[in-house]
Amino acid sequence: MTMLLLRRCLSGRNFCRRFSTSHSYFSDRKGLVLGVFEREGEGHHLTEAAAGFDKSISGKLSELLKISGPSLKKGKSRLFYGLHEDFACIAVVGLGKADSGVCGAENWDTSKENIRAAVSNGCRLLQDLEVKHVDVDGCGDAQSAAEGAVLGLFNYDQLKTKKKTKVTTQLHGSADSTGWAKGVVYAEGQNLARLLMEAPANHITPTAFANIIEEKISSNAQQVTIHKRSKAWIEEQQMGAFLSVARGSEEPPLFLELHYNGSPDSTQPPLLFVGKGITFDSGGISLKPSQSMDAMRADMGGAATVCASVVTAAALKLPVNLIGLAPLCENMPSGKATKPGDVVKAKNGKTIQVDNTDAEGRLILADALCYGHTFNPRAIVNVATLTGAMDVALGSGATGVFTNSDWLWEQLHKASVVTGDRVWRMPLFQHYTKQVTDSQLADLNNIGKYSRSGGACTAAAFLREFVSLPHWAHLDIAGVMSNKDEVPYLRKGMSGRPTRTLVEFAAGLAKSG
Repeated sequence: MTMLLLRRCLSGRNFCRRFSTSHSYFSDRKGLVLGVFEREGEGHHLTEAAAGFDKSISGKLSELLKISGPSLKKGKSRLFYGLHEDFACIAVVGLGKADSGVCGAENWDTSKENIRAAVSNGCRLLQDLEVKHVDVDGCGDAQSAAEGAVLGLFNYDQLKTKKKTKVTTQLHGSADSTGWAKGVVYAEGQNLARLLMEAPANHITPTAFANIIEEKISSNAQQVTIHKRSKAWIEEQQMGAFLSVARGSEEPPLFLELHYNGSPDSTQPPLLFVGKGITFDSGGISLKPSQSMDAMRADMGGAATVCASVVTAAALKLPVNLIGLAPLCENMPSGKATKPGDVVKAKNGKTIQVDNTDAEGRLILADALCYGHTFNPRAIVNVATLTGAMDVALGSGATGVFTNSDWLWEQLHKASVVTGDRVWRMPLFQHYTKQVTDSQLADLNNIGKYSRSGGACTAAAFLREFVSLPHWAHLDIAGVMSNKDEVPYLRKGMSGRPTRTLVEFAAGLAKSG
């Protein structure tokens, strides 16, 4: 009986071949993802939901796990067929040790990360079988399970004829529907940023970007106000640094401003997010090499993550006042483009010698930061794919954080431990400030005196010249802009990081008041 059951449930290859001409067998029925923890020595420890399912089929799942191979380790999975009439196939995924918890060395909650990765793996296996509806085990942390499912299934194929099966997911066997719903919203926020970053630049112009965000916030229009500021308004604000970047392109610049009023106290000072919004970066006259230039469609990753965070905060109805600013434009070469050596004037009156037109992100952020001060925010967090030097320094392991505030760093770090989308503090020494204030023609130079040394640090020092508040942080996300295979629950492509960390940070401030 045991061997018969094993042959029936593990013969996935033969089973799929038998139904290869009728995908509707899977598409019309549900799939199920269940988790198992590692046990000391050999064997498995079923999650609560998996144990309940096992009981409903008289222990067949436990029996099959024992005889179908070695214990399921973290990241491994096994598919079973025909165990239950409601589920065409069942993916059992390894969750690692049940008591992993927060790891100080890794700066994240290992249990949460294991759940995200395992659930993502299970959902993708079922998606590959063209299963359209999947029930997911909450694995003891329904929010992390939801994040793994929704993030793992995202795939940008809007412009392809052949598309992956669209899969809907729902919680299975757990009472924590609130945690699941929260995880779905967090993940959908990051997926919005991924969509904006992945789409080609001819589809996501500054105007198109703003229109998409306007559409996404329409369901919360009573609490969110949107302003799409024109070039004429930008000129009135005397944002000369921003305009100097935009002038080379035929696409008009746009300054996007979002106000989410979620606090019951209307007098509460807002939290301010500012995102770099270069919708395509050719480098301008300081032209980039053609290899991999296509990836510069995602140079608006700061604006994408900031705006997605505001959309997510509104969807969660966080009790916080939040403002998102996104200066949007292209950086292109033309007869009207800014030339190396030109001097431009920022909104605060400081002059800038532009020695490298490919160091443009700091120019548009400078004016946005100056404007942001007019709202008297409690803290400013700007986000930008700013420097290749940050990618060299940290790679995709963490977002680099430069800040003048220990309090703000602690809040960001705490949020990142929860989300698994880590941050790492970088130096903001006067040593770097001297390298950008030593300019032959102007108050500042847009590149450091020693251009190949400490590029991420000198860029942060430049931005600091446009900040007068005691709580400011600059997040350089160049290293985490895309994903190859480093984050197992994200497919290859633009990552949308660190959207969930920004949302968790805002939620933390909302709780603390």
